[in-house]
Amino acid sequence: MWSDTESEKDYLNFGEVSQLAVDILTSDGMLPVSIGVFGNWGAGKSSLLKLIEHRLDADDKDWIVIKFDAWLYQGYDDARAALLEVIATSLNQAADGNASLGVKTKKLLARVDGFRALGLLMEGAAMIGGVPTGGLLARSFGALSGASDGIQTQEEFEALGAAATDARVHASGLLRPEVKKSPPRQINEFRDEYGEILQELGKPLVVVIDNLDRCLPVNAIHTLEAIRLFLFLTNTAFIIAADEEMIRSSVADYFKGASDRHQIDYLDKLIQVPIRVPKAGVREVRSYLFMLYAADFRLSEDKLENLRDGLEKALQQSWKDEPISRQDALALTGESESSELSRAFARADRIATVLANSPIIHGNPRIVKRLLNIVKMRSQIARRRSMPLDEAVITKLVIFERCVGVKATGDFYQLIDAESGKPSLLRQLEENDGEIPDSAPKSWIDNPTTKEFIRDWARLAPGLCEMDLRAAIYLSRETMPIGAYLVGLSPTGREVLDALVNTKNISSPTAEGLLVTLPLEEQVPVMEGVIGQLRQVTDWTRNPKGFAGACLLARHSTEAAKILVRYLQEFEWGGKPPAWMNVLLKDEQWSKDKQ
Repeated sequence: MWSDTESEKDYLNFGEVSQLAVDILTSDGMLPVSIGVFGNWGAGKSSLLKLIEHRLDADDKDWIVIKFDAWLYQGYDDARAALLEVIATSLNQAADGNASLGVKTKKLLARVDGFRALGLLMEGAAMIGGVPTGGLLARSFGALSGASDGIQTQEEFEALGAAATDARVHASGLLRPEVKKSPPRQINEFRDEYGEILQELGKPLVVVIDNLDRCLPVNAIHTLEAIRLFLFLTNTAFIIAADEEMIRSSVADYFKGASDRHQIDYLDKLIQVPIRVPKAGVREVRSYLFMLYAADFRLSEDKLENLRDGLEKALQQSWKDEPISRQDALALTGESESSELSRAFARADRIATVLANSPIIHGNPRIVKRLLNIVKMRSQIARRRSMPLDEAVITKLVIFERCVGVKATGDFYQLIDAESGKPSLLRQLEENDGEIPDSAPKSWIDNPTTKEFIRDWARLAPGLCEMDLRAAIYLSRETMPIGAYLVGLSPTGREVLDALVNTKNISSPTAEGLLVTLPLEEQVPVMEGVIGQLRQVTDWTRNPKGFAGACLLARHSTEAAKILVRYLQEFEWGGKPPAWMNVLLKDEQWSKDKQ
């Protein structure tokens, strides 16, 4: 099995991209700077950040590298205060051994708790960070001015945060009493003190922010607002990993009524240098599969590094050279042509094109890894039960399930059940080079994307038409329900799916409350799961359980709404939809948009 966390090893030729980021950071006169590492969910942003951190560790400038996981603090602390505290705490640790500098860093820590207590980290306060907001921020400082009326001295201000952490400045004469300051002055002084500390340390600082993709819109925006306090401060850099579309969606959600231009402007004002994670093509996916299979084969570190280095060099020369051959890749490991690793590499050769080009997978490294984990899990169970199933057969079926969806998979497996494991449709497919006969299920031919995929899939080795596939689909159904399997839903995703398929009322507060916890990357798969349940409904004269849940998810997610619209368009309805459906959908904007 393969871990679903970021890797410290470069399996996707990210070395050149990580070096580009480091070149920007280390170039004379480039600091301060903010760099955006953009890519879809699972594209490898976290792994790319790891590579950048390793390169900075080896740099002569002795960087202070601070890692901030935005998702970690969600629900436990204000994201703005959490980011400021992580930065201030790291500076305090860097000042260890320097008494005078330690006083300043502790004072900075105390300010963070004071800000937290007084609410000075609201979005309005962030406006003085030096970046125009384009009119997006509607909150004012007026509400803050009265919040600190009872605070008359700097000692009182600092004492607000004394209990929050052991490393706070106490009101014991460290600081002189000062008159009450306005919130803008207090935040400006925070920036000034931060700059003085960094100048005295004599080291550049970079804050690496990850997992914004997983945050709710409010937390994502709060984290970005906190970053603006540090923009344009000397010797400081931010590297922010995020799905660009997710950030724009968060801006639209948080700042109601923000136009498309404002969404783009907001991001452009925060990110000076955008770097996009390269999309994995066929060669990259193939090399990635080679490395994953080699790691699973328990090769020594020396052999793994030898293979990784050879694959990386081949990818760097892909603009002029042919791909590295499977035999040459195997030779780098020292394994024989008759080894299990050789058979795994041959499997990688067969499936790389489908995984890279499928519009459902798009070469996404995380999805590829999850698919392989499903294959490995089923293979292990098959061996324990003495089931005659080759891993290549299981792999081919797992890819089919992932790429065609619930309905088309269910129709295929019903044919296997009905025809004793060897459906005639499968034979026709393989004997006619993937051409789908007219007798195929409607779910196979109505969607052009599904139809094209099945053609390519049928050409993949091994052929299946001579095999009894009943054991394979039994294993599939037992190890992972089709609806939940599609992406290997997280516990949160499964909870939301279970709630939606049982929702009867469009105004369900329980379902609406759960939807805000649903990760962005699981919105479409959950909708597919709900629709999988709705496909079992035979009587549409009444509103079936789960339809209201699908509508709630469509309100919440534009992409999920598209899936529901396509599903509803499959129905002929005898001329018009049922009356209850017309009433339910008449005010739904996502339903109007389809027209």
